[in-house]
Amino acid sequence: SKALASADSWRTFSNPNLIFMYIQYIIFILLSYIYQDAESTVFTPVFSISPECASALMQIEARREDVDVMPLNAAVYAGLRHTMRLKATHFSTRIEGNQLSIEDVAKLIEAGVREGKNRDEKEVLGYYAALDRIDKWVDNSDAFSESQIQILHGICYRNRTEPTPYRDGGCVIGGRDGITYMPPEAEDVPALMTDLVEWIHTTLRERQLPVPVIAGIAHYQFVTIHPYFDGNGRTGRLLTTLILHQNGYGMQGIYNLEEHYVDALYAYYGALMVGPSHNYYLGRAEADITEWVTYFCTGMASACEALRRQIEVAQREGRADQRQLLRTLSHAQRRVVSLFADQADVTSQDIGNVLGVKRQRANQLCRQWCEEGFLVMTDESRRSRRYRLAVAYESQLT
Repeated sequence: SKALASADSWRTFSNPNLIFMYIQYIIFILLSYIYQDAESTVFTPVFSISPECASALMQIEARREDVDVMPLNAAVYAGLRHTMRLKATHFSTRIEGNQLSIEDVAKLIEAGVREGKNRDEKEVLGYYAALDRIDKWVDNSDAFSESQIQILHGICYRNRTEPTPYRDGGCVIGGRDGITYMPPEAEDVPALMTDLVEWIHTTLRERQLPVPVIAGIAHYQFVTIHPYFDGNGRTGRLLTTLILHQNGYGMQGIYNLEEHYVDALYAYYGALMVGPSHNYYLGRAEADITEWVTYFCTGMASACEALRRQIEVAQREGRADQRQLLRTLSHAQRRVVSLFADQADVTSQDIGNVLGVKRQRANQLCRQWCEEGFLVMTDESRRSRRYRLAVAYESQLT
């Protein structure tokens, strides 16, 4: 054939490592058809709560309570939240090989760029936008759903808000040493994802497990199913964030797990790669994931502890204790407060942009918040109506 006639093709097929990888791939495909079940089975993760994991879960609860009662004024809160969002975006995309530094990410986001010039910029903008969408769902108390997972993939991978269909073909994950993982066949992906989402719903509704454990297992099973050709890692980490934030473990959006993964990247991948085989159908599906659950929960405990230390540093710098007043604000109001860190007044459109809502809804919120004493109208002209924080809240930003 013409393909085999080219010099590059001959070099490829003369490479012993690649030949071995192709042979592995063919064998795994054949074995998959032999061993895979004809019927879909309900997802039942195999794991136990190790002593180390139990200790981490107690630390998470303690740190969560500490963060809730710690003195933290609006300016400090806005700064921490902005920094953590940038870090979450930077470290999650860096795991996938993104070359932008944290400074590059900050400049890109703060410049208000909407379309990236290259792949690295597009990945960063997409991930940051996906975090915005999670905040919007939490603000609106939207229930967790499978379509949310598909939407998150669409935003972070394609910068589109339409749900991404699952892959329609087989895929294999390989490295320099050959195949590292062979996910389930495409025809099994929809049923596996349905089972995962149903398991998440059931365990959350019936409170069968601590929320951090549920989030960690959801992360593991999502990347194990590998429902897309690409973008599974980022979407899996966003899924974790979504579950935690929707169920009271968002810590006001001022901590991130992604930095923990990057600090020990080999441990992250090592904890995910469990089971007797690299093939999903040859033991990976039934593998004991205790090691991963322990890794995830201890990492979350470390992230919570790091947040507590950051807040203590802010206190020692002499910030005023205004946490009690801040605690009276809704999640949406806390996000709006960050707008006033750099400007005295804003428009309803500014508020709509930060909350990810349409202008009509933003106008309704502005009217409501003026009545509640959160905002004050500074310009009553219909076309350029502007708002500032009420004095009680504005004083916290100085």
